[in-house]
Amino acid sequence: METTVHIEIDPVALIASMGRHARSAALVLAGLSSADKARALEAMARAIRDAEPDILAANKIDMANGTAAGLSAALLDRLKLTPERVAATADGVATVATLKDPVGEVIDEIERPNGLKLARVRVPIGVIGIIYESRPNVTADAAALCIGSGNAVILRGGSEAIESNRAIHAALVQGLEAAGLPGEAVQLVPVTDRAAVGAMLAGEGVIDMIVPRGGKGLVARVQAEARVPVLAHLDGINHIYVHASADQAMAEDIVVNAKMRRTGVCGAMETLLIDRDYPHAGQLIQKLQAAGCEVRGDPLLKQLVPGVVSAGSEDWDTEYLDAIASARLVNGIDEALNFIAAHGSHHTDAIVAEDAAVAERFLAAVDSAIVLWNASTQFADGGEFGLGAEIGIATGRLHARGPVALEGLTTYKWIGRGTGQIRP
Repeated sequence: METTVHIEIDPVALIASMGRHARSAALVLAGLSSADKARALEAMARAIRDAEPDILAANKIDMANGTAAGLSAALLDRLKLTPERVAATADGVATVATLKDPVGEVIDEIERPNGLKLARVRVPIGVIGIIYESRPNVTADAAALCIGSGNAVILRGGSEAIESNRAIHAALVQGLEAAGLPGEAVQLVPVTDRAAVGAMLAGEGVIDMIVPRGGKGLVARVQAEARVPVLAHLDGINHIYVHASADQAMAEDIVVNAKMRRTGVCGAMETLLIDRDYPHAGQLIQKLQAAGCEVRGDPLLKQLVPGVVSAGSEDWDTEYLDAIASARLVNGIDEALNFIAAHGSHHTDAIVAEDAAVAERFLAAVDSAIVLWNASTQFADGGEFGLGAEIGIATGRLHARGPVALEGLTTYKWIGRGTGQIRP
């Protein structure tokens, strides 16, 4: 097994030094025009394409180490890079260059009676810290979104992808510098020591916002320990409520797609709520079973459909990320709303209904980042929202919610233009 070089360094001092360089770079990025940022992103994409042999060679080392360490086939697939995947990574960076630049957008403006003109204007957040696992393409995706929104970024990838991340990062820096921008705008933590994560989480004043991308364990640690604002979601416990008025064919298509299209994504349906007055509940459950899904249901569903497994109390609060779904009958929309409020994770919830009044009530009442009517929860994705790319899904109530792309990596400031006004 090939090994990587371990650097002995104080992680707090390391992150503080990286933060200072990032802050200087952020000042440069904040003053760039949209055209300047687009040129930089295009140069970064070209550098990734040119560095394909180095990136693939580095990935080969990670794959060998991962195989020797016993990583699962699924994790190895996430880790693996091919010429096609490297090309797709470069294309993703280039795509960000084509997106609308939110920086400088005037959100609203007013003129006071004394003639003072005030405007709220979008600006970059500053220095973003991104902590992620497994997928080396995140190195490029995250860097591109941060540069596109005028932010400097400190990246801390997983140890399993360290060589791949280093090779991609080297290409990104080369592209930035070729465009005349500071390479410190995109920095990669050079060590795999978990203490570096702790230093980032404690980096109040060094890092302005943390974005975790990874498994539940990583996100839970970030949310528990961070002294820096966090943009993240912990679980995707997503519901679909099939109302009594739902079209049968539509309900079956949506439910099967929401659960089975890709079971391991955060937008997958985990709990199905079926109105007791919906006349096709048995057929709906059987469609899920026929698609290969294990259904864990309440006693009424068990009586109704053969093969339904008894659901335990923990099932209603479980993100399976597998071909398993919990399901139960509910007595109308009030019970559905109360159940989602008690067991949901504020990620993505949907209703299937032909009754527009009921659907609009659901859309207004469910407190989730994404709420859908007659559509699969698998649309919880920045690309599907027309955002071009995303850095993650945010389920908090402040700042950004739902798919976070360029706009979600900005904040705003007030700008006032006067003609000598003084306050009496």
